[in-house]
Amino acid sequence: MAKSLIEIDGSEGEGGGQVLRSSLALSLITGQPFKIVNIRARREKSGLLRQHLTAVQAAAALGNAKLTGAALGSSQLEFTPGPVAPGEYNFQVGTAGSATLVLQTVLPALLTASGPSTLNLEGGTHNPMAPSYDFLVKTFLPLLERMGAKIDTELHQPGFYPAGGGRFSVRVTPVAKLKTLHLIERGEMQSRLAIARVAALPKNIAERELQRVADRLGFECHERHAEVIENSRGPGNVLVISLASKHVTEVVTGFGERGVSAERVADNAIDEVREYLTAEVPVGSHLADQLMLPLALAGDGSFRTLSLTPHSTTNMAVIQRFLPKVKFSTEPISRLACQVNILTTD
Repeated sequence: MAKSLIEIDGSEGEGGGQVLRSSLALSLITGQPFKIVNIRARREKSGLLRQHLTAVQAAAALGNAKLTGAALGSSQLEFTPGPVAPGEYNFQVGTAGSATLVLQTVLPALLTASGPSTLNLEGGTHNPMAPSYDFLVKTFLPLLERMGAKIDTELHQPGFYPAGGGRFSVRVTPVAKLKTLHLIERGEMQSRLAIARVAALPKNIAERELQRVADRLGFECHERHAEVIENSRGPGNVLVISLASKHVTEVVTGFGERGVSAERVADNAIDEVREYLTAEVPVGSHLADQLMLPLALAGDGSFRTLSLTPHSTTNMAVIQRFLPKVKFSTEPISRLACQVNILTTD
């Protein structure tokens, strides 16, 4: 018996690409077809951009899906999936659009697929509007491994905004069912590291960013490293601050922009680090978004995080459209933080 079509309004909540990506991921997992209208309606340039179209095409390839509306600029899409087929896939964004967001779209379905898969992705690896490659490998993927999956990654070439050209591969060994995860305490701080990278730009930009980290966060010399990236497709600059605690590693990323000083790039990242440390929670705002779907698939879990963003609450609503037995509840634990609980009802 055919499953009924779920209708999604992409303008609801935060109205961005996360609505589409979560819908694609959950459609692959549940076999539930959906139609989405008003795609990215709250963004300055609405509709499908290159990275969103690549995510749609990637999901369709994995699930042998039927598509209507899959074109650049399209404001609506209908997606009817078939069974997820593990294997080796190559996906190219073709711009500086985020390849990590393409991975985010298809990874949930591969976590519980019938066999291992390898993904080769090309595009942006360090994009201001997406999780960085560093965040994936240090923060998010280790938690998925704690839930039972095995995920190996290799960065072949970083791709900075706006030139792109990054390449990385991911091999996913799935698990029959994801284990639950509870992240309530951060645990003691074990190490700190700030890495400033530049490509086709003066090294002193990275050195100035690191000096700001030293001045404002007290990082010692051995906790700061400047790297010059060779053979990049274009210029780029990224500052990655990693805070490794007993139970989780938080990664905060600052991105260089034309007309923005190195000091300001560092200050933006430092302010985010300070907010995270002050809240005394294990899960940062970006990780909160990422954890909701795998915990929903596990059927149980909880974490403490900063006050929820519209991005997070929108993601909750989309998940519950496809997994109506999964219930989210939140409770404040301080002025700055809350606890999110995920439970499956009968």
